[in-house]
Amino acid sequence: MTTPGPLRVLNENLPLTDECHHYDDIGEVPWDIQKYWHQRYSIFQYYDYDVRLTDDAWFGVTPEPVAIKIAQDLANKTSASTLIDLFGGAGGNVIAFALTGNFSRIIAVEKDAATLACAQHNAEVYGVVEYITWVHGDCFDYMAKLKSDPLSLDPRIQMDADNPADTTIFASPPWGGVSYAHHEVFDLTQMQPYSLEQLHGACAPFEHTLFLPRSSDLRQIAKLAPDNHKLDVVQYCMRGASKAMVVYVPAADGDGLLHPLQTEQ
Repeated sequence: MTTPGPLRVLNENLPLTDECHHYDDIGEVPWDIQKYWHQRYSIFQYYDYDVRLTDDAWFGVTPEPVAIKIAQDLANKTSASTLIDLFGGAGGNVIAFALTGNFSRIIAVEKDAATLACAQHNAEVYGVVEYITWVHGDCFDYMAKLKSDPLSLDPRIQMDADNPADTTIFASPPWGGVSYAHHEVFDLTQMQPYSLEQLHGACAPFEHTLFLPRSSDLRQIAKLAPDNHKLDVVQYCMRGASKAMVVYVPAADGDGLLHPLQTEQ
């Protein structure tokens, strides 16, 4: 995995590398991702059109039906016109957001160059690459600058500080491999490499949506809720099995209080 330098807004697609695989036969697939390869058409229905993933990306990519449902739900819950995907990965979620047509500006941040090259390539397969602003760099660096020194950023990824409600953030972070699956209730302080507290701290005061393990501790999640308000917490399932718990967190207003996202009618 490459280490990103300063945040860089890309003017063109990064080149695909030897890490950007398209496996056509099970014999080519490393043993630890073979079960994901068998589900490839659920992950990307157009997999056969040369969808590319790094081997690590197979573990974290959101299945396409789930990504589309989340994108539709978020579009119904928010009034924001700008969406930032902090962990762009191989493009599963950001492609779904672009396909909804509900956001006038979409920004995808990814720190690994090979993974980002896959995301751009996959967005081309789905015909949405030109609707996404691609950023190579660390999302925590981006969020820190966005809140403390936005004018230091490329104008294409600046936000209107006087209108934070026009921006919504989506975060589907790494969960630390598949170890979470062995916990009946997963302690989000132990999520690696980023804990719930780190994610929430980076995203606030903007409204944000967190894509978390299905067994996440609801008591820890509840602490994100403002007084007298509730959070929307949704288990997204496919074929009868939960794939993730998604938490819709409201934004902070000018007084530091929180207001809820719009409730879907």
